[in-house]
Amino acid sequence: MSGPPLVVKIGGSTLGSGDTTLRDLVTLQQEGAAVVVVHGGGNVISQWMQRQGIRPRFVRGLRVTDAASLEIVVAVLTGLINKELVSGLHALGGKAIGISGIDGGMLEARIADPELGFVGEVQRVDRGVLEAILDIGYIPMVAPLAIHCHDGSEHSGGALNVNGDTVAGELAFALGAQRLIFLTDVAGVMDGNGRVIPRLDRHTANLLASSGVVQGGMIPKLAACLRALEVEPSPGPPAAPSPVDRAPVAHVIDGRRPQALLDCVRWSATGTSIIGGFNRQSPLT
Repeated sequence: MSGPPLVVKIGGSTLGSGDTTLRDLVTLQQEGAAVVVVHGGGNVISQWMQRQGIRPRFVRGLRVTDAASLEIVVAVLTGLINKELVSGLHALGGKAIGISGIDGGMLEARIADPELGFVGEVQRVDRGVLEAILDIGYIPMVAPLAIHCHDGSEHSGGALNVNGDTVAGELAFALGAQRLIFLTDVAGVMDGNGRVIPRLDRHTANLLASSGVVQGGMIPKLAACLRALEVEPSPGPPAAPSPVDRAPVAHVIDGRRPQALLDCVRWSATGTSIIGGFNRQSPLT
């Protein structure tokens, strides 16, 4: 792998008959870009839960996952959705390997909030599996699951559901990604009047998150953006700011638009861009 990769989060709600995301990914791969993809599948999971007579529930934008729901989550994410995406990308001439955060022990997590059930908070990321896949020229297609850390608890070593946005942010941080792109079914991050905010810095994004302006599924997205934009502080006085185009950037864009991903990579997309700071003590303002 040469240079930091691009991390892309795609959700099932953006993958329709007119969607170009897979084709955009193939184009980027053919141009030599290193890309890691994290996919969701919330709508499909909810459909399968309802077929089993289980009512989906959410708390603070996160899915509540009991034991019965967890079986459906694992089956749908790692089976149906992951393999459909991999086969679809190969059909367009791309190369991908479908994995989950469980494979190779890539993600370890713990249950942070019992109210959410078997939902994990990531504790450790092993980059080795992703880097190995990138090194052989394939796109890692990652289903957002993790292994419960081996802490002697009843669920130790078992599977945990992890919010896909959260996984994307953790992988972007661990890989030192220069760009994190969320393909969503909205136009971007909205202000209190429902207007898209075209540009945010970390400080303002934190204010939005803490003020309650951002709600529902945008909460974990914005949190993931802030996580991806963290940079370990270096010893001594703060470093001089780097040019903006060299700072890490996260994007929240409308993935339903044709060529939305390509436009974003080429800096011509609409939506919201969140510019990274230089370390945790000196956010870009």
